[in-house]
Amino acid sequence: MTKIQKILFEYQDSKYTDFSAKLVPTLPRECFIGVRSPSYKKIIRELASLPQGEVEKFMGELPHKYHEENCLHIALINKIKDYDECLSQLEQFLPYINSWAVSDGLNPPVLKKNKGKLLPKIKFWIKDEKPFTKRVGMLLLMKYYLDDDFKPEYLELPAKIRSDEYYVNMMTAWLFAEALVKQWDSTLPFIQNKKLDPWTHNKAIQKAYESFRVSIEQKEYLKSLKMKQS
Repeated sequence: MTKIQKILFEYQDSKYTDFSAKLVPTLPRECFIGVRSPSYKKIIRELASLPQGEVEKFMGELPHKYHEENCLHIALINKIKDYDECLSQLEQFLPYINSWAVSDGLNPPVLKKNKGKLLPKIKFWIKDEKPFTKRVGMLLLMKYYLDDDFKPEYLELPAKIRSDEYYVNMMTAWLFAEALVKQWDSTLPFIQNKKLDPWTHNKAIQKAYESFRVSIEQKEYLKSLKMKQS
């Protein structure tokens, strides 16, 4: 057992292990230690007492054995303040992300501060074959590019996705639902013109319908645009 694994096990909550495993059904039960989310801040502080190079070694030894190692890894990436270093570490880790709980934890402030440089990478990731790399690309697109600097063309690439992966399609639906909330006029044509696959189209409508930020009139119109699924 590595030094960092030992630290993670010190924060193990056995009752939480089964709950955590149920939330991430794509991974086997033995991949879970059972560390609650608030504990990671304490764990990161504890890492400072490890011998020099131990954290760098941990981030370079991939894949990790435990889900919680992946959660810790993404938390460490979030704290990197240099853009190039953050991007380098993220690209090294992306192929090994294997759950929504890890991908959706990504939110480094330094990436948001460099949206111009990041956008080509996001477009590249969205076209990747690995489902959670795709998901990361769309997640960052949703988090960083749906506000003042939004362009309708940003939605073209996600709209073209055709996947058998549940976590890809759910992310696409989430992205379009959020785009309907924030950029209604620009996003609605994608729904009106049925540019998404039927399942994702209907799921995007459902998620937008459930939002308190969408008006009753908008919800009723969206409801009329649902597609029949075979």
